[in-house]
Amino acid sequence: MSDEVRIGVVGAGSISLRGILPHLTQGDVQDRVRVVAICDPKPGRADRAARKFDVPDAFEDYDDLLDSGEVDAVTIASPIGVHFVQGRKAIEHGLHVHFNKTMATTLEEANELIDLAEEEGVKLVPSPGEMIHPVNQEIRALVEEGALGKITWAVTGAAFGRYHEEESVRQGDDVLTNINPAWYFRRPGGGPLYDMTVYGLHTLTGILGPAMRVKAFSGLRIPKREFRGETVSCEMDDNTLILLDFSDQIFAFVYGVPAGSLPNQGHSRHPMIFGTEGVVKRDTLNGEPVDREVRELIEDRGWMKGWSAALPHVNGPHRSIEEAHVYEDIMQLVDWIREGNPTLASAEHARHVIEIIYKAYRSAQTGETEKLDTDFEPLKV
Repeated sequence: MSDEVRIGVVGAGSISLRGILPHLTQGDVQDRVRVVAICDPKPGRADRAARKFDVPDAFEDYDDLLDSGEVDAVTIASPIGVHFVQGRKAIEHGLHVHFNKTMATTLEEANELIDLAEEEGVKLVPSPGEMIHPVNQEIRALVEEGALGKITWAVTGAAFGRYHEEESVRQGDDVLTNINPAWYFRRPGGGPLYDMTVYGLHTLTGILGPAMRVKAFSGLRIPKREFRGETVSCEMDDNTLILLDFSDQIFAFVYGVPAGSLPNQGHSRHPMIFGTEGVVKRDTLNGEPVDREVRELIEDRGWMKGWSAALPHVNGPHRSIEEAHVYEDIMQLVDWIREGNPTLASAEHARHVIEIIYKAYRSAQTGETEKLDTDFEPLKV
């Protein structure tokens, strides 16, 4: 076992300020991981964040952080469209990498990151690690045991709404509270699929296994948005409907849309899976909780915090901090570096989800059904 992992936080935006930095600067993890640097290109933002969270160093230039020799790993929490370039540079410097969803926007990029990481001997953990959660593991076991009879179809998806425009870190006047969300609506990396539907896709494929084919319709429904009185021009598709073929006549409907969601689905990160003898919805099988302790956590703490409280590293003060699932994924990387135990949040699984999204967009352009070429090792049950 190595000593503490020195980590650099790349991007001092919403996810870092609300979640990553509050979690990783808690006293209970300092024996394992220590944030030694923050990087953000916005003048003054990294420095202000470093002072707020008592982090030793701050950088505006990413290359300066990588060349500093101060870090063993980075957690990349910048806009999704730059994840590939930033991840590749970190790997080339011999650094381990956590990606706060999604690690790339094309299959070719994902392949390059995985191949390069293997060559350099570094570890990759892409969020969201949905199969780390004990309920999702139990649901996969139930499906494998035939508790739903024969699986027939499933549904998952998410709606953008105005979630990002209304986050607390975007309503103020200083550099830590006036963060512009415009990148969520731009190419590359914008749109609800890479940002939100990715959760449900990780869970769905984690439970059912890899998909075989994809067919989709996609377009831009809301070409302009408003943020704090200014017009934001949108470029990236925001209205995408997908059909997935899991083989053996098992199909799924997946959506990433600007508004609206299925009324019975529950939280967007959880698929509904239907079989001849029942249905899985959120943490229930035929209406009964899969795990009673998790249900009690949800009832006590609310849905998001209760669900996250069941994750392996989310205890003590971490149960009251936002984005605990991202903290869990980072700690999976930390444990892997220190103890040598690979995580269930594999880069190969993330690559398969990226291929689904990437080829869904391509299918929408060509009108053709696209074959999926990637695979990953599903959870053993």
